[in-house]
Amino acid sequence: MFEAQFQTFEDPEGGVALAARLAALREEIARRRLTGFIVPRADSQQNEYVPPSEERLAWLSGFTGSAGLAIVLAQQAAIFVDGRYTLQAAHQVDTAVWQVESLIDPPPESWLTSHLTADDRIGFDPWLHTTAAAERLAKACEKTGAVLVPVDSNPVDAVWQERPAPPLGAVAVHGLQFAGEGEAEKLARIRAEITRSGVDALVLSDSHAVAWTFNIRGADVAHTPLPLSYALVPKDGRPVIFIDHRKLSNSARDHLEQHATVEEPDALASRLTELGQRGTAVGLDTATAADALSRLIATAGGKPVRLADPVALLKAVKNATEISGTRAAHRRDGAALARFLAWIDREAPSGVLTEIDTVEALESFRRDTGALKDVSFPTIAGTGPNGAIVHYRVTRKSNRRINPGDLLLIDSGAQYEDGTTDVTRTIAIGDPTDEMRDRFTRVLRGHIAIARAFFPDGTSGAQIDVLARQFLWQAGIDFEHGTGHGVGSYLSVHEGPARISKLGTTPLKRGMILSNEPGYYKTGAFGIRIENLELVVEARIEGAEKPMNGFETLTLAPIDRRLINASRISKQELRWLNAYHARVRQEIRPLVDEATKVWLDAATEPLEPSR
Repeated sequence: MFEAQFQTFEDPEGGVALAARLAALREEIARRRLTGFIVPRADSQQNEYVPPSEERLAWLSGFTGSAGLAIVLAQQAAIFVDGRYTLQAAHQVDTAVWQVESLIDPPPESWLTSHLTADDRIGFDPWLHTTAAAERLAKACEKTGAVLVPVDSNPVDAVWQERPAPPLGAVAVHGLQFAGEGEAEKLARIRAEITRSGVDALVLSDSHAVAWTFNIRGADVAHTPLPLSYALVPKDGRPVIFIDHRKLSNSARDHLEQHATVEEPDALASRLTELGQRGTAVGLDTATAADALSRLIATAGGKPVRLADPVALLKAVKNATEISGTRAAHRRDGAALARFLAWIDREAPSGVLTEIDTVEALESFRRDTGALKDVSFPTIAGTGPNGAIVHYRVTRKSNRRINPGDLLLIDSGAQYEDGTTDVTRTIAIGDPTDEMRDRFTRVLRGHIAIARAFFPDGTSGAQIDVLARQFLWQAGIDFEHGTGHGVGSYLSVHEGPARISKLGTTPLKRGMILSNEPGYYKTGAFGIRIENLELVVEARIEGAEKPMNGFETLTLAPIDRRLINASRISKQELRWLNAYHARVRQEIRPLVDEATKVWLDAATEPLEPSR
């Protein structure tokens, strides 16, 4: 009935093939007179989504998550993942040959220190690690008398037979009707930041920064319209963009050459060497710049300066055009979501639907808008115990039938030229249990607390993260992921530097878009998450003594009223929920068919307080 075009459901490779790959890598490591090698889940720009040619960790281990690292020694191998992927990693890797360890607490460096001996030589690819990461690894090695050795070529690539070719996605111009600001104006703001930071030039090592600065988009990685590229922006003079020329049409090249010199990627090394020979101070982004870049500059005599890429913050604060665009994108997306949720309510109770059916249907409803460019990430559709896997991705093998009594957690998003969306809804299939309703209500109350929050200008995400967790903590439970991440404008659905989490230290500024997605996950039983996107806006509070901010909710989709225990929410929370549903009905109803209108009216009826 439906078909997905932007995501697949194939199972990762496993078994004999993976065992043979690990053995081949060990042979190559030994041939290079190394005693171990570190394999991060990364490309040379630390992208979240990487092209198939850069999926070294997945090829080697079978683990397909977006964050992880492996350490391979002669007799032991460990894969390190964070709390989002603990269950997934245990399912995907062969635990007979791989240990599954924590990526955060304790970090991989602790494992290294306890497993290395004096004279061990541990290899790493300096193009796949930031300088800070390389320094941490080197320090861990030094504690045992071992040494961290940079390699000229990656040993995984040497044994990776039939490795895919690098991508050549066509570059497109992102017009002013979407971008809202021209390249010259953006470059002027970037140069002001370069001057302020005290460096002579800045390397844009994040392709998102290049795309934003020069108003281009691409097709080099899945789900993010990213043109893999670098740029060098001097304090004075003409910028240089390093991008494979085969990606550029005549019009795209003309667009770029209006404000920059265009060179092949290989020219970056020589340009940095030249700057180094002149003793130039070159700014490198702490989060995305490869250690190899720092080594190139320093070896030539220059001064690599680590800093926070100023473009990240400039890009995170959306302008009026981008804000108008994202509002339009969310109305469009809301109509597709309403059609989908109505379809689920009609079809799922019969027990005929599977997780894959829901992924395909939702993508189809979004394609019907005529504006969908891609999904913004692979849809997470987990029912029953699969819903408890935070970043679950359904495959043909794991695909589960949706049964009455289940909860269906579906986390999805879309890429439209005028905006990027990300929304999660948890849906009751049949009658939920009292436990499900209790947990859902606690999650909802935390979600509402974030949505209703007022906070002084300059407040960070870490300072409000507790609002989302307070009602879960009261029951002795929590969730092992951040409450929210930044979202780009037809760029990455996971955008820094701001986030709502215990680690979110960047001040929240008006114009930023962040997710609000508390959850609860009962291993082996069910998962719950409620996610809307929020725009940071000025809050006008009578008598306020300092500038205050709040959130405008962008996402427009009903929250399942059947899962709410009305006796456990306050009058203020109920008022917010009913007002939100009234707004959803008002904005989405004119955009959907008659059958969906009937469903929408029922789904957004005011919830009465429990007596």
